Amino acid sequence: MATQRDFNLFVIGAGSGGVRAARVSAAHGAKVAIAEEYRIGGTCVIRGCVPKKLLVYGAHFAEDLEDARRFGWDVPERKFDWPTLRDNVLAEVTRLSGLYTQTLDNHKVKVLPERAVITGPNSVRVGEREYTSDVILIATGARPHVPKQPGCEHGITSNEAFHLEKLPKRLMIAGGGYIANEFAGVFNEFGVKVTLVNRSDAILRGYDAQIRDRLLQISMTKGIQFLFNSPIEKIVKEPSGALSVHMPGGPVEFDAVMFATGRVPNTRGLGLESAGVEVDEDGAVRVDDESRSTCPSIYAVGDVTNRVQLTPVAIREGQAFADTVFGKKPTKVDYKCIPSAVFSHPPLAGVGLTEGEARNQLGNVKVYTADFRPMKNVLAGRNERALYKIVVDEATEKVVGAHMIGPDAPEILQVLAVAVKVGLRKSQLDEVVAIHPTMAEELVLLK
Repeated sequence: MATQRDFNLFVIGAGSGGVRAARVSAAHGAKVAIAEEYRIGGTCVIRGCVPKKLLVYGAHFAEDLEDARRFGWDVPERKFDWPTLRDNVLAEVTRLSGLYTQTLDNHKVKVLPERAVITGPNSVRVGEREYTSDVILIATGARPHVPKQPGCEHGITSNEAFHLEKLPKRLMIAGGGYIANEFAGVFNEFGVKVTLVNRSDAILRGYDAQIRDRLLQISMTKGIQFLFNSPIEKIVKEPSGALSVHMPGGPVEFDAVMFATGRVPNTRGLGLESAGVEVDEDGAVRVDDESRSTCPSIYAVGDVTNRVQLTPVAIREGQAFADTVFGKKPTKVDYKCIPSAVFSHPPLAGVGLTEGEARNQLGNVKVYTADFRPMKNVLAGRNERALYKIVVDEATEKVVGAHMIGPDAPEILQVLAVAVKVGLRKSQLDEVVAIHPTMAEELVLLK
């Protein structure tokens, strides 16, 4: 008779994917342990989407208070206190981390607050102790990438941005993706002079070109500076404490440098070789469509697999894993048509094919756009235009992509993502009566 192992499932990493997998597996009757070396909640809750969105809300008041005067409100002199917002956001993060911990406790999942290392196909070492488990799930996520150029150790990443003691006067953000653009928007609203430096010539690769261009125009109008085709050669810390960033165009001085140059899967020192778990050239765990690694008893979900680095995807993967392995309900994640958003100022969102992708893949496409000034911006005297766009496959009339930038774009796009996912036709959108006056009504009036 086979010897009894300590657990049916051992999860390494208590972020969005790991917590969901642990909780659901336990609900299916598995005996589960989860190890976390930092704090329960992972990137999204502790140092990602949640605190970031709270900072975005905080930043919006800069414009809202300014606009309020045009709406008849007597707004006294505006003063912003960074430590107040920072500490309130961190307190909320602590509260949420506690709720995640409670959820695990309620499902009788054993929480081990230490680093775990794999020692074989069915064994894990935590501190001095070794545990055995029928199945191991790697959900260790990813961390911000820091370039190797000399002096880059003087910079910070998004991790530290939430803990800054005081706001820098001049901030350089390296990168062109969503994290770079979101923090650029936030810190700019707080009165920081922000320069976004990118080694290529475009921001937000993967989003629709017209929408990205609109964000670039609006961001520049708001006072954010952009330096394209500017790889960092080195960073020198001056006696004054300032950081001198050397680029092909010459050195520029900043008070702080933040790297938002991608995220690297956390597989270093995890002991994967002891179980024959293969990683790709980026260090991501190689998995099949059931999230199983090259070792049959070890699975991986979330950012550590580098499939789609989004919280809701990690949660889906964790759920599918638990249902497949412990719930007798084989489930696979559908990666087609995943909506995503950038909480820039203003935010943008997209789902399905961009116009460029659609033309390449489908040939004949029709593009419908609405380019308008939101009503609130008109009265506020803001010359800031929203842009909505849907891409339609001419052969089938189906809406294959939707992209927008403007106030509340992510909230509006979530509903439109349903239409794109189920393959709604443009004529069906046209049949819907508008809710007037709203920004969202533009989607059923597109010409």
